[in-house]
Amino acid sequence: MTKAKELRDLSLDELDANYNDACKALFELVNSRKTTKKNDAPHLKRQKRKEIARLLTVMTEKRS
Repeated sequence: MTKAKELRDLSLDELDANYNDACKALFELVNSRKTTKKNDAPHLKRQKRKEIARLLTVMTEKRS
């Protein structure tokens, strides 16, 4: 898990790439949960959502 301080040092392109990766990972987590009906690590979904929120916040700060 990366902190906002570390994310602020990255460029917008790197942040965008990290955002896309996090969204794909969250999508895979949700789909695996739906197909197997088993939730092996429920904390990962929350962590990914928070990571996405952090990325979006830092991206918005950099754009303005």
